[in-house]
Formats: sequence, structure tokens, C-alpha cells
Amino acid sequence: MLGTNDAIWAIGLMSGTSMDGIDAAMIRTDGTRVLEFGPCLSESYEPAFRQNFSQYLGQKSAPDEVVREFTQRNIKAIEHLITQSGMDRADIGVIGFHGQTLFHDPDNRLTVQVGDGQLIADTVGINVVSDFRSNDVMSGGEGAPFAPAYHQALAHDLEGPIVVLNLGGVGNVTYLDGDEILAFDTGPASAMIDDWVRRHADLEFDRDGVLARSGNIQGDIVGKWMVHPYFDRKPPKSLDRDAFDPSLVAGLSLEDGAATLTAFTIQSLTRAQDHMPKAPMRWLVTGGGRHNGYMLECLATAAGCPVEPVEAVGWRGDELEAEAFAFLAVRSIKGMPLSYPGTTGVSKPLTGGRLNKAA
Repeated sequence: MLGTNDAIWAIGLMSGTSMDGIDAAMIRTDGTRVLEFGPCLSESYEPAFRQNFSQYLGQKSAPDEVVREFTQRNIKAIEHLITQSGMDRADIGVIGFHGQTLFHDPDNRLTVQVGDGQLIADTVGINVVSDFRSNDVMSGGEGAPFAPAYHQALAHDLEGPIVVLNLGGVGNVTYLDGDEILAFDTGPASAMIDDWVRRHADLEFDRDGVLARSGNIQGDIVGKWMVHPYFDRKPPKSLDRDAFDPSLVAGLSLEDGAATLTAFTIQSLTRAQDHMPKAPMRWLVTGGGRHNGYMLECLATAAGCPVEPVEAVGWRGDELEAEAFAFLAVRSIKGMPLSYPGTTGVSKPLTGGRLNKAA
């Protein structure tokens, strides 16, 4: 077994709730520090596969052939990344494979991420850690968010308190102030907006918030969403992407719908500050939503402090979650905690992940 101070190269794979594709990244880490950044890549799904795969969101399983195709796409991403790195696969110690979350119900101690970690290990010839969240959920945790340990490793030399905000399909924050760490899902981020735009225009997303900026916010609709009891719950807490009723914006124009959904995201993020021990000095934003300049402008106004993409401090925003699962895979094989009372609500720091050994 590796010692706690042994650094290895690791690959991380992530397919988020927005279901736009697979991110893959390579880092060298000892599970505490990030010593070197390797190559990274993103491979988008073509519309037909995304449409077929996304119909199983909210379900507890997907057909074997769909899971296999998803797994094979991850294998191709790994092969491309290894080729890009110029490394021998024998020099890569582990792969962290998150899989695709279909269903998340921590209240009933169930979370479902599909994907065949053993098939990846057998095909690629590298040990794979998968199923990161189940141990946390089975132990009474929220099972999300899972990147905070990585955020803390990256932010160790930044003055706090700061917030790392991930604007993926669902929004989540990591509050960091010295050794203090608190993390939780905030509410919707990109998923509801993307779904709206795809249904009503020949677009994949609201680029830079142009549609939202030109629309009129329907405050009464935002108010109906904001009475959801989730926002008053004390963190740590987590949320499914389908927790809010999208039909409230039915009948609005494309622009007004985008504006209203964006305003909902901003209000949910502002409400998140109420749960933080101190007002943050800055927000660092990762995830695809960080490219939405209008959303970041609105958040900076509402939060009253600088809001910047994580690139402002030298991090790789498009690959941060994939890097996180490379980092967590190393921690998993070393028996180090992946989740904490302040991140998922477990009673004590908890290990996790399932090791799939290469033949």
C-alpha cells in the first residue's frame, strides 16, 4: 500500500448533471498536495447520445447497453489523455471514475452513479476507483458535494474566508477559512437554464447570459421557487437537479424565461451566504457557468464582493471536478477521508470509493 507521502500520477473523469460530455484530467498528487498538473481534455456528447442518456435522469438505473456505451466513451477519453500525456500507462497509479449520477436521495440513503469501473480497469490496465458517494450516503451523509477536499488543497495559500462556487448543473459552494471547511449545494445553476434554452431555441446554453440580460425577470415566479424549504435547511445539504418545478416558466418568452431562471440561481446563491460563518472576501467560480458574464456580474452585486473565475488564481476551471476525482482516488487508495462533517454531514471524516483492480 502506498504511504501517505508518496505522490503518484492519477487520472480523474467527470460527467456532470448538465450531461454535456466527459472531462478528463491528470494530476500528480500525494492526496494532500497537488504537485504537478498534467494534460486535460473535454469530449462532448453528440446530441443523439445526450438525448438518449438524459432520459434516465431521475431513474435508479439505465439499460446495460446505455451504461456500456457511456463507459466506453470514458475509456476513449482515458486513451486520448494518455496519448496526449506521452506517458506510459504503467506510470499512472490510479483512475478516479465518478460515473454519471442518475438518482440522488440521501434521505433514503440512496445515490446512483452508473458506469462500469471494472470494465475500465480491465480495458485500460490501470486500477480504477469508482462509487465515491455510496459509503457517505449509507453512513448518513448527503453524498455531495465531494470536491471540497480538493478545493482546500488548492486554496491552502489563499487568504480567507473565500468561497469556491461550482456552477454546474446544480450549484454548490465550498466555504474555506483556514482549516474551517463548509460545503453544500445551493440550488439550481446551469441545468434549468440550459434545459429551457434547448427546448425553446436552437442553442445549447445561454452564452454569456445574453438572453437573460435582455429579458424581464418575473419576480413572482422566483418567489415561488424560493419558498422551497431546502433554502432554510442548515448545511451540509445536497440537492437533486430536478428538485424544482420548471413548469412555472411555461408560457414566458425565451428571454424572460432565461432571465427568470438566472435570477433564481442568483437568489439561491445569495441565500447561501446566510449559512456561512463569515461574509466571504471573494468568490472563485468554476464550472461551465463561470463563462456566463451576466450571472457573475449579478452575483458580485448581490454578494457585495469580487466574483471571479478560478483562472484568476491559476486553477483550471473546466477540469477542476475531473481533477478532484483524480485527487480523491489517490486519497481512497491511501485510506484517507473523502468527506467530512462540514461537507456532507457525516458524523466523522469518512473514507470511500470502490477499488476495481486491473487484471
